[in-house]
Amino acid sequence: MIKRLQSVKERIENAARACGRDPETVRLVAVSKTIPTDRVKQAIQAGVTILGESYVQEARAKFNDLATYPASWHFIGHLQSNKAKYAVRLFDLIHSVDKLKLAREIDKQAKKINKIQEILIQVNISEEASKSGVDVEDAHNLLKDISLLENLSVKGLMTMPPYFNEPEKVRPYFSALRGLRDHLEQQELFNVTLSELSMGMTGDFEVAIQEGATLVRIGTAIFGKRE
Repeated sequence: MIKRLQSVKERIENAARACGRDPETVRLVAVSKTIPTDRVKQAIQAGVTILGESYVQEARAKFNDLATYPASWHFIGHLQSNKAKYAVRLFDLIHSVDKLKLAREIDKQAKKINKIQEILIQVNISEEASKSGVDVEDAHNLLKDISLLENLSVKGLMTMPPYFNEPEKVRPYFSALRGLRDHLEQQELFNVTLSELSMGMTGDFEVAIQEGATLVRIGTAIFGKRE
């Protein structure tokens, strides 16, 4: 795992430098969903600083076991409103907010523990029926509504493009998310900063970095194929 992690970090650095970006502007989210706690611990010891989980129950168990280890926890899966109270206790950043109802529940639960919960807005940039995310044309209104919630802080956008074996085929979707971000930034929404773009996975993260990704979500290239 140490060799694989080092290889991924080098590829991130090379991809950033190749397009004139500072590698420090790209952060690695090691996708640890379904990975046993002992291997997650090894990843932290090897230098992983951000862990990405998709299931609240699974993350709770790992979080408790690894509470003394220096890692930031990000939620990258589909979050149900009834799990929001657990999510705000566990996660520094929630990548997948796509509805006002969910945002209100996260805000309510964050208020109870006196926390400002950082979130990203998930956008269904590919318009696939099977994917979560707000539609592109509705993103502005959702941001405007969420910006009024006092215990939420919007930090950027996230997307999951269609799966292709060819990374270049994914580029238009990453480019479209960056374009949407640039458009929304011009609206100067209160209490909203859009500095983060969460996009890119094991098969296409270099292209995502070229298109402006600041958070790349990588699992297989670090932990190997899942069981």
